[in-house]
Amino acid sequence: MNLNECIATVKAALHAKPGSVEEPALVAGACLYKVKGKMFAILAARGVAAVSLKCDPHLAEVLREQYAGVGHRYHLDHRHWISVTLDADVPADEIVRLVDQSYDLVRANLTRAQRAELDAGT
Repeated sequence: MNLNECIATVKAALHAKPGSVEEPALVAGACLYKVKGKMFAILAARGVAAVSLKCDPHLAEVLREQYAGVGHRYHLDHRHWISVTLDADVPADEIVRLVDQSYDLVRANLTRAQRAELDAGT
């Protein structure tokens, strides 16, 4: 899969999440993805194309050891966030799985009422 196809696949996965809202970031070419006001992803499609995702701390360590394309950004807590370079060695289906996990981690910390709203599609 080429870089443009990978970016399109990641964007589709981000937009498919219930309640996902895309907001422009302060950095040109980057977008924040939030659910109920809580960020679960940052997609940077200019320069080095990458997606930053919330991640379980133990899994983050394992992924950094397994893939050269998994690292962290200086402005995010490296224990809870990973950055996946989209044209590196991480397969697209693994990136989509990590998008799902990031969303689920953030969704789990929403209030019961907010989760019910997402389930109801509002």
